[in-house]
Amino acid sequence: MKKILITGALGNVGGYLAKWAINNQLSIRLVDINKKNLEDRYGTEVDTVRFDFLDPTTFEPALEGVDRIFLMRPPHLGQPSDLEPFINAIASSEDIVLVSFLSLIGIEKNPIPPHYRLEKMIEKKGIPYCHIRPSFYMQNISGIHAFEIKHFDQIIIPASNALISFIDADDIGKFICHVFTEPHKHQNKAYSITGPEAIGYKTVANLMSEELDRPISYDNPSPALAKKYWINIRGLDKQYATVMGLLYMMTRLNTARKVTSTYKEITSHEPTRIKEFIRKNRTAWL
Repeated sequence: MKKILITGALGNVGGYLAKWAINNQLSIRLVDINKKNLEDRYGTEVDTVRFDFLDPTTFEPALEGVDRIFLMRPPHLGQPSDLEPFINAIASSEDIVLVSFLSLIGIEKNPIPPHYRLEKMIEKKGIPYCHIRPSFYMQNISGIHAFEIKHFDQIIIPASNALISFIDADDIGKFICHVFTEPHKHQNKAYSITGPEAIGYKTVANLMSEELDRPISYDNPSPALAKKYWINIRGLDKQYATVMGLLYMMTRLNTARKVTSTYKEITSHEPTRIKEFIRKNRTAWL
């Protein structure tokens, strides 16, 4: 087989996929708008190429010698049309045997987030696909929402009392790595992958309180108030905050409570429990 093209290699899932692919000695190409950042993280021995979804001149160097692609939507690109030129370039290649698109759990029933239209776009163009539909990442509490936990001892997320089958992004990367080792086996499929249990943020706060030995509370603002806070106080990009708000609105409807056995069926391993994740990542909140 040829190379695996990994977009988002400096992010959560793409970074973990790159790690698992390197550990399994798979041939990969990592792309990002900043090639130097890739080299700083992965070294110069790994194949890295500058790539920009909004610059068609970067498509051919990225796709040369590639037969499998991990495709993710960058957070700052909220419109499916932003990715369409690159998806067209993929469709025109005769070498591609699988495109694994990072989507969302429950997206097949919700056409509002951009992931729904991107899934349909990939399918319509006849690209052999494998949609990965994970539940909410555990890394959300150690990443974008770690600020409030670290400084205010609060989880500030507009998810109400919804139950969520949190999954470790490291597990998602491992799962996709398994898919790419047998690409033909997974063509034209969609996998909903979750952690081993569905819990609410109040439970997450209690588990964090135990591990960090200080009280952590769960503050459940309205979606509108949360969006204003993210944009005006945290200074997050407006499009990013809008998409994040849409995802939490889905969560409030319990769209992420489903627990599946798909992860174990494909990898033969148990997914990470959130208590274990909190223990491993406790320094993120100190």
